[in-house]
Amino acid sequence: MKETKIILTEKEMPRKWYNIMADMPNRPAPPLHPGTHKPVGPDDLSPIFPMSLIEQEVSTERWIDIPEEVLEIYSLWRPSPLYRARRLEKALKTPAKIYYKHEGLNPTGSHKPNTAVPQAYYNRQAGIRRIATETGAGQWGSAMCFSGAFFGLDVTVYMVKVSYEQKPYRRIAMETWGGKVYASPSNHTNAGRQALAADSENPGSLGLAISEAVEDAATHGDTNYALGSVLNHVCMHQTIIGLEAQEQFKKAGDYPDVILAACGGGSNLAGVSFPFLRDKINGKDLRVVAVEPSSCPTLTKGEFRYDFGDTAQMTPLMMMYTLGHNFIPPGDHAGGLRYHADSPIICQLYKDGLIDAVSYPQTAVFDAALMFARSEGIIPAPESSHAIKGAIDEALKAREEGKEKTIFFNLSGPGIFDLAAYDEYHAGRMKDAEFDADKMKKALAELPVI
Repeated sequence: MKETKIILTEKEMPRKWYNIMADMPNRPAPPLHPGTHKPVGPDDLSPIFPMSLIEQEVSTERWIDIPEEVLEIYSLWRPSPLYRARRLEKALKTPAKIYYKHEGLNPTGSHKPNTAVPQAYYNRQAGIRRIATETGAGQWGSAMCFSGAFFGLDVTVYMVKVSYEQKPYRRIAMETWGGKVYASPSNHTNAGRQALAADSENPGSLGLAISEAVEDAATHGDTNYALGSVLNHVCMHQTIIGLEAQEQFKKAGDYPDVILAACGGGSNLAGVSFPFLRDKINGKDLRVVAVEPSSCPTLTKGEFRYDFGDTAQMTPLMMMYTLGHNFIPPGDHAGGLRYHADSPIICQLYKDGLIDAVSYPQTAVFDAALMFARSEGIIPAPESSHAIKGAIDEALKAREEGKEKTIFFNLSGPGIFDLAAYDEYHAGRMKDAEFDADKMKKALAELPVI
């Protein structure tokens, strides 16, 4: 019988995270204070982050030790399997080999606990009692509530309203782990009240939900803020995915020619690709592809500018590809990818040509998801389905060219909580939202000139 899963033992789990800042040819420009436009220092971040995470955020050390308490919780689901998608290869009649890392086998069903667990740990070590955070589709909020339960933290989640309404079971899961969940924009913060006053039907956005969570944390002394993507320390925590995959590919006697992952804020892509990008920086022939929704095409259509990470302009200004912090994407089902910007590290790597990017409309993404479900048996999350679409296109290209190729993508989570989206797709009600370039231009015109 041919091998389907490449497995590592718990003893083979990585004991350190990889920090790509040590190897980047050009590091990101420094974040700037939202008021003074001067570089941000630790004192500026300490009101909402523990010092241990601030140190990781600015570190240029290549390897950061994973605390033993974090490893013990990781061991509930890590190491995760690397799968050979043989049935998908057969369905596509491709000479390419397709592999995927299954990050949906933990209790929350996504890659997000890889950073939620250490963030909860470091905050508890600092004496914090409550975390305020945002969530798009609910994966990050679920991960934070799950992690808070392990460390005795109360968790308040501001969930983008369109996803709050589309995905009630994610809200129920968060509440089951002990979290409090509010639809964003909400009446619980000034940022939310102002957004509702301007538009009572505001569908919400990740930028706005971030504003609410940051405001909540900044106005309560026992509360810190936690972010599920974008920041350096978040991307670093996720590298356990790629580090495991490197060892699994050694066991398989293979190495990827192309790596793909969905990209909203960037932690998914960072986690699977950064350890391999170190090889590319050192001369390895390898492509890394960020896959984003065509309705929110940050890398493929955005501008490389200093912008706020949130709508209310409370976060530091970061140099990144952006559609503008006031840009509100259409309510596509891939709520985790509806972010106006991307990780500054991802953006710098893209600017330097070390990462490529493509975008797809949601009906094409769901076409790919259906093929994957009917060949590999897993119903994928809409976010993960973007990577699947990219992998299928790579495999079809290999078939047309008659070339062997090794394709690797990250399956960041299953779509069981997204069955309402599949129902809409099956009924023919799903539509492709058009990207509004005029709205982007208007939002970009409102950016500060740095």
